Amino acid sequence: MKPWTIIAAAVISLALAACAEPVPTAKLAYVGKWEGAGMAFKIEADGTVAYWHKKDKKTVHMEAPLRQFIGDNFEVGFGPMTTTFVVSQPPHEDAGQWKMVVDGVELMKAD
Repeated sequence: MKPWTIIAAAVISLALAACAEPVPTAKLAYVGKWEGAGMAFKIEADGTVAYWHKKDKKTVHMEAPLRQFIGDNFEVGFGPMTTTFVVSQPPHEDAGQWKMVVDGVELMKAD
């Protein structure tokens, strides 16, 4: 990789991280790595979100800042390009395992 490419990637990453909203204290249960059938999230306390989803032979990968929580749902993105993830079951402990359901997929905390 050329040095200018590394520098550009670092600048873009820092700019995106600067747009992130830290996870509110009341929502800290969301922080961590979550995995389920064809989907994974990594939500950092600083508001950085990495998302991966494979469905119908298509894979979507996104790394973007957390914008806000709307009830249990959370919005990720920057500028006009945002995505709202619908949380039908917020993080909860079930038989010693942390789980939540996002966009209809049950996720388990991996860390």
